[in-house]
Amino acid sequence: MSGSSSGPPGVVDQIEETVIALLLGLMTVVTFANVIARFVFNSNILWALELTVFMFAWLVLLGSSYAVKKHAHLGVDAILNMLAPAPRRILALFAVGCCVAFSLLMLKGAYDYWAVFADLPPTSGRWFPTGFDMKARSQSFYEVQDVPMVAWLRWLEDAINYGEAYEKLPKVVPYIVLPVSMLLLVIRFVQVALQILRGEADRLVASHEVEDELEDMRQNQGGQN
Repeated sequence: MSGSSSGPPGVVDQIEETVIALLLGLMTVVTFANVIARFVFNSNILWALELTVFMFAWLVLLGSSYAVKKHAHLGVDAILNMLAPAPRRILALFAVGCCVAFSLLMLKGAYDYWAVFADLPPTSGRWFPTGFDMKARSQSFYEVQDVPMVAWLRWLEDAINYGEAYEKLPKVVPYIVLPVSMLLLVIRFVQVALQILRGEADRLVASHEVEDELEDMRQNQGGQN
């Protein structure tokens, strides 16, 4: 369903596309401003590089789950195209099952890494959560290197840092994209699995974008002639 469609799915598409576009736009603005400051005013925006890195990470991680939703990742489907519909569906379900398992492992690792910055207990267990490790040492006092603390996030000082003031942005803020993006990735792969089960799709990705564009160009040229 396209981003311009009505209803909840269309609204979600618009939100995701807006966030991704904003991240890309802000990256461009911050980088451009830093270049102007350096070469025109012989100055430097100290936090510009680090903020750009964080925004790029958000862009990639959030964009990866959106690409799964839109079947936009690259894929090789030479074997799938040789199979009949029934075995093709089985192979596609096997592939998406592997992706769900992988994304669940990534979700656990992402949460465990982020949790200590949020003064939360990480999960116990090497591969699968077996509970929570209540003995884990909180790292909520960890800050980023250059990005300054902003006023509207000062409530975090009482919430997770025991009243101690932050000079720089706490790591819990930029790193929250890790569990959020991995959770979205799990949801997207489950949605694809349901689409395959319902017969709405027969593969994880569509790898014929270039072929489709060439075919459209041929048709347009034929129509003009």
